[in-house]
Parts: sequence; structure tokens; C-alpha cells
Amino acid sequence: MSRAGNSMSNYMRGGALLLTAAVSASCMSAVNVRAAEKKADEVVLRICNWEEYIDLGDWDEEETIDLESGDIIGVNPMIEDFEEWYRDTYGIDVRVEYSTFGTNEDLYNMLTLGDVYDLVCPSEYMFMKLISEDMLVPLSDGFFDPSDENNYYINGVSPYIKDIFDSHDINGKAWSSYAAGYMWGITGIVYNPDEVTHEEASTWRILDNPDFRRQITIKDNVRDSYFVAIGALKSDLLTSDAFVQAEDYKERLEDEMNDVSPEMIQKVQDYLQDVKDNAYSFETDSGKADMITGKVLANYQWSGDAVYTMDQAEEDDYYLNFAVPKESTNIYFDGWVMLRSGVEGHPEKQHAAEAFINFCSRPDNVVRNMYYIGYTSVIAGGEDDRVFEYLDWTYGAEEDEEEVTEYPVGYFFSGDAEDEDYVLTVPEEQLTRQLGAQYPSQETIARSSIMVYFDPQINDDINQMWINVRCFNIHDVPPAVWVFVIAAAVLLAALYVRNRQKQKLYGN
Repeated sequence: MSRAGNSMSNYMRGGALLLTAAVSASCMSAVNVRAAEKKADEVVLRICNWEEYIDLGDWDEEETIDLESGDIIGVNPMIEDFEEWYRDTYGIDVRVEYSTFGTNEDLYNMLTLGDVYDLVCPSEYMFMKLISEDMLVPLSDGFFDPSDENNYYINGVSPYIKDIFDSHDINGKAWSSYAAGYMWGITGIVYNPDEVTHEEASTWRILDNPDFRRQITIKDNVRDSYFVAIGALKSDLLTSDAFVQAEDYKERLEDEMNDVSPEMIQKVQDYLQDVKDNAYSFETDSGKADMITGKVLANYQWSGDAVYTMDQAEEDDYYLNFAVPKESTNIYFDGWVMLRSGVEGHPEKQHAAEAFINFCSRPDNVVRNMYYIGYTSVIAGGEDDRVFEYLDWTYGAEEDEEEVTEYPVGYFFSGDAEDEDYVLTVPEEQLTRQLGAQYPSQETIARSSIMVYFDPQINDDINQMWINVRCFNIHDVPPAVWVFVIAAAVLLAALYVRNRQKQKLYGN
């Protein structure tokens, strides 16, 4: 966006010039008043989202997505297109002040330090925390009205995702009352199939597998690392026939994967100490590059970043795969929520915030965002088929292609896993590559579990465990140091005993 301005000389001489200046000043004052009046009618919407998590436009023509329903291309940034759409649709000017954050914890710290936003997009465990602390404003009744043609979210959200948001709550408050989903995914292992077998990558125990010492990375955040540690520690239980075939399997799985007993917290600390000794690094973003360059052989990854990693490697004819551990996978969600500190008492802001959610949920914009960032939208599209068309456009097999298979995704698009309208014909290799990561199979989804909100005391205990893991690893202490420590302890004990004996001898 360009900015232009005018300048005027500060030195005016003569009565005519002074008169001209006075008239000019008067005119400028009138213009400023009108500008101020216009500004007063403008809604300023402050949004904070993950870094690189929305379409910034400026696509090349060859990037055009040519669907049967029409072409889709990102010319302008999504934010600019929203501002124009909102003005055209509602007759109100809106200006978006857009900011980003790096982690959920960064966002929470920003909020507690006084940063004010109207609309933010944290992950599920963080918006559960915000709900529990009464920091959010619920979505309006009008947002859920399916008769409003501009309510793209409620008319297009996946039935599978909607059920999760409706059925999960925090302190009796359903997620769906406060949060509208944006992107979702699962966690798994990106791996080099030339060096790591699919079986080896299909368990969380790969993280402490000595065969891959210093050749695997793990996430540098407590929530993700805690989850996978539990999966590894409980591997035998989670994969046993009795457990998997139990009628209440999903409920039991969620309970086991969110075990926060003191005993389990200690076991997780010990396990992550071992992982720290075995892993190449704890990382947040560098793991993608390390996989693409071949620096490591396996990388614990979110599915969206896994798709990006495989795409980038493939450009250099370097093929990577994706495996979902047999024990369980974390199904995660990022969702839009409105903050009480920004929106409460400002209905015009709430309207603009909900309109922004809906604009991002319009199927063509859903496709733009998914193409640009690589993650999977919670939007299936409802009666609009463009999201499914995009999926087929991206992963569908060519007519003359061999080694293909049918891949049903009805559970996501219609809520019916057997729905024949949502079956893709895809290359077999895609089952363990981008498609399997971006739209997991029904079998994979069956062993998925969310991470629940931890109350403040449990959260403190787990954070302390994480500090112990990241700042001190008992396994890193050399034997010579232990000899010195033991010798020092013996010496101090001997001095203490000797001092006590002297005190008794002299009656002190």
C-alpha cells in the first residue's frame, strides 16, 4: 500500500502569502474535521494470528487453481480482500490491525502483559485456558444462523469438527460457544524412507531409539513433548487388543493421553531426559529445514508443517514420508476467539470479528489459505463443493496412473464415513505422504486424542518438569563429575561429624 503526502514551505513573506496561508489552513482544518468524522465511523479490528498463517496474496498466474467450479487465485492479501468485502457487504469501513505470535505461550504472555486484541487464534488447550479464565466473549446467536448467506462458517464447517467442538467443554462451557475452528491437524513423524522403515517411524518410541541417536528432532514445547512421552511410555497398553477393542476406547484413550498424576509426570521427565540425550535437537521450526537438507532422518511434526516439508524436499527430488504412531496421535485445532478486553461493549467490533471468521470460511478463501500455508481447514464447504474439488485437484490420480487406491474422506465432508460421494482415487504412495497427513484416514482418526486443559496447579507441576528437562539432564553429567560430587559429599559429611565431635568434647 502506497502513501503520499504534500509539504509546504515554512517561510512565507508578504501579506498576500500570509492571507493565502490563512485560507489554506482554514481549508485544511475543514478537511481534517471531515477525515476525523470518517475515522469515527471506521471500525478498527485488531487481529493476532500465528506467523505465516493466512494468504498474503501475490500469486503467480501459474499458481492458479483451476477447479471445475472456477479458478481460484490469491491476488491481494486476505486481509485487504476482507476489508473490501466488509465494506461492500455491510456498508461499513473496517481497518484490520494485524499482528502475529510464535507460540500459544507467547500469545498468553502478550495478553497478560497488556496487549489488547479483538480476535485471536490460539490452539485448543489455550482457548480452553482463556475460557476458564473468563477472558473471552461468546459468539453471538446470529453467528450460528444458517439462513444468513454470509454465515459461511456454520454453513460449511465439517460435521466431524463441529461434533468435537460441540461435545467438548471447559467448566460446562462448550468450545463451540466461544471458538470457531480455523485449521486442524494431527501429529506424527516425517521420515526418510531410505533410512527409516515405516514400522520404525510408526511409534513414538522412535524418539529414544538408539539406532537413530542424534538423527531425530522433537518439539521444543512442553505440551507436545508431554503428549508423545505418554504415548511412548504407555505403548504396550495403548496398542493392546483389550484396550483398543474396549467399547469406551475413545474415552479411555483421552484419559490415558492426558494422565497428569505425579507418578506419570516424573516418568515423563525421566523419559524426556533420555530423549534429550538421544535426539539431535529440541526445535520449533528448524526441524523442517533439517529434514529437507538431510541433516536428520526423522522429525516429530505437526501435519501442516509435515506437508510443507515433504513438498519442499520433493522440489529437489528428495522424497520424505509421514507416519502416524500406532499408540495415538494428537488431534489439534486452532480456533478464532474474541477477547473480552477488546470486544466487550463494542458490538461493531464483534460484528466485524465474526464477519472476518465467516470471510475466512468462504470456500474459495478456504482453498486460498490451505494452498498458501499447507494446513487443513475445518471447513468442508457444505453445499459448496470447492473444498472437495481442491482436494481432488491436489491429490487425485491421473487417468492413466497405475498403483492407485480409493481413499474415503466422507467422515470429514458429510459426517458419513461410507459416503460414496466423497471417495478419492489417489496414488497409493499418498497414503503415507501429503494426503495422509493433511486428511488422515478414518483408521488414523480413530486413535486420535485431544490435549485437555490443565488446571493451574497441574500446569505449574508440568512446567517445572519441563524446566528440569530443558535446563538439566542428569544423563549429561560426566562420570568424573559424579566422582567429584561424591567425594565432596563424603568430605563435607566427615567435616560435619568431626565438628560435632569437637562440640561434644568441649561441651559446646
